[in-house]
Amino acid sequence: MPQPSAPRKSPGRPPRISREEVIGTARRIVTEEGVDRLTMRRLATEIGSTPMALYHHVRNKEELLVLLLDDYAAQALRRPELPEHPRRRIVVAAAAIHEALAACPWIVDVLTADDLMSTSALWFVEQIVDGLVECGLSPERAVHGYRAIWYYTAGEIVVRATAARRREDDDRRTYREQVFGNLDPGELPRLAQIADRWALLTGEDTYLDGLQALVDGLLAIR
Repeated sequence: MPQPSAPRKSPGRPPRISREEVIGTARRIVTEEGVDRLTMRRLATEIGSTPMALYHHVRNKEELLVLLLDDYAAQALRRPELPEHPRRRIVVAAAAIHEALAACPWIVDVLTADDLMSTSALWFVEQIVDGLVECGLSPERAVHGYRAIWYYTAGEIVVRATAARRREDDDRRTYREQVFGNLDPGELPRLAQIADRWALLTGEDTYLDGLQALVDGLLAIR
């Protein structure tokens, strides 16, 4: 005799989700695949819910990114002990920002859009701007100086992270290495002289040296 079919289960409501689950899943997506791959629909699918259910926690992707920024800042941004001299204070605050962001490069992708930020990071911005003013810059010039420091910091992280990803995806000799291996000493004598060490030299971590030089230059032209 044919067996009676099992009763169909009602789909009912999707499982309830927590704010922590939303943030944790979103963080995993952007860490593994990048900010562009994070959408409300993708996030809902990963959690096993619906986009509508997410709106009880976040209104849109922009608010979600702000939550991710604040969450990361709360975990990674540690206020360092600042030296009394304002010039050193600038360097220490900027280096603290660099250290936190270098460990999580996707944050830079969000911040360089220049319209989202974590309010937790404003303390570091305050130290840099205040240090520049104490060193003799006007408030307006101090803001410009901070912008130069931020561009240098973000750019260094983006370039280094992008190069690292490309090396992970392809371990073959890069096009740049091929070019530098065949430089004409007659046309480019200085570059040819150091061509075999170019990759090693440009791969060194010289962020602090560059930061110090940048700060010195900003304060020298006040």
